[in-house]
Amino acid sequence: ERCAPDSPRERPREAAPPGPAHSLWSLEDILSEEDERDRVPLQKLKLLGESEELRDLLLNPHLRQLLLTIDQAQDKSSLMRKFMQEPLFVEFADCCLRIVEPPEKENILPE
Repeated sequence: ERCAPDSPRERPREAAPPGPAHSLWSLEDILSEEDERDRVPLQKLKLLGESEELRDLLLNPHLRQLLLTIDQAQDKSSLMRKFMQEPLFVEFADCCLRIVEPPEKENILPE
C-alpha cells in the first residue's frame, strides 16, 4: 500500500483553485475579447431555469445520459461533435439557443 502510486500519502497535495470570493483574477482578466463575445450574460442563463420547454426535454432519460456523458468526458469537444448528430441533442441545443438568443422579430414573416 505504501508504494502504490495512487496512495493518498504518497501523492503531492493539489491546491484547490481559489473560489470566486478569494480569487485575485476576475473573468475580465482571463477572457479575451473573442471569449467575451461568446459569453452569455447570467441574466439570460437564468432564463434557462424558467423554461417549461427545456424542463420537459430534460425529463428524457436518454438526453440526461448524453449530458452526463459530456460532463464527465475528458475530450468534450470531439464528443460534442458526435452528439450534434443526435436529433435529441440538437433539439436540446436549439431550445437553449432560442431561450438565450431569441430570434430577431424582423426575420419573422408576418402571418
